[in-house]
Order: sequence, then structure tokens, then C-alpha cells
Amino acid sequence: MKRSRDRAASELFAALYPRLAGWCRRLVDDDETAHEIASEAFTRLWARWTSVAEPRGFLYVTAANLVRDHWRRLERERRAVRRAGTEAAVRPHTEQADPSVRLLVQSLPERLRVPILLHYYADMPIREVAVLTGRKEGTVKADLHAARELLRVHLRRSLDHTS
Repeated sequence: MKRSRDRAASELFAALYPRLAGWCRRLVDDDETAHEIASEAFTRLWARWTSVAEPRGFLYVTAANLVRDHWRRLERERRAVRRAGTEAAVRPHTEQADPSVRLLVQSLPERLRVPILLHYYADMPIREVAVLTGRKEGTVKADLHAARELLRVHLRRSLDHTS
């Protein structure tokens, strides 16, 4: 029994790790961080191996949450560096609003962010996103639409403030 579970886990790792790590790489723009996130997602899957009904969905949702945490950590570091630079500067520094799509996606509620990451960043069809998230296709379509509208509003607002 244990041997077949171990074999299934090894086969799952061989089948999904390269794609998951590649997806993370596109999101975080760093090979080492992408592999750390993908590895952590698998580690969390192994810890719950017997209770996870859909391992692939678990991996992608876990990785999406880890990517979000990474983005938040980077943003905190950027703010700290800007603050330190501003305090050290003789003249005040005027900060431009950053209409970065990545930051806007990061700011979405998880219910909207995960489908965006899976559909647009992992190139998964809506049907697959629905299976991975345990939602109906119509719900995924509605969430994608709502997320695009929020992103459009935020991006427009950011661009209006910079001009």
C-alpha cells in the first residue's frame, strides 16, 4: 500500500513539477524562487496526501497563495527601501503611482485572483480552472469577468493619477 502511494506521488511529481515550476517562474520572474514555491507546494501536498481529493488543484492553488505571499514580501521590501532612501535624501522624493498589473492582480481578493492566475498566467482553459478550484464553469467565467473589471478600474485610476 505504502509503495503504491509512494509511486503515485513520484509519478505526480514527475508529471506536474516542471509545469508548476514554469508557471511560478513566469509569475515571480526568478528561477530559484519559482522552484522554492513549487517545492513548497509539493511539500504541503505530501503533508496532506491522503486527504487531498484533487492534487493538481491543490498544488496550483497553494502555489498561487505562495506567489501572492512572495509578491507581498517584495512590496514590503520595496516600500522599506524607498522609505530608507527618502529619509536619507536631502530633497524630498515624489513617488509615482505604479500601475503594475502584477500589483493589481495581487490586490484582488483570492476568489478572483486564483482564477486569473490559473487562466491567464498558467494558460488553463476555463473548464480546467473550474475543476481545479471546485467551481462551476459559469462561476469561473463570472469571477474572471469581475476580476477584469476590477483590474480595468484600478488600472484606469492609476493611469489617471500619473498624468
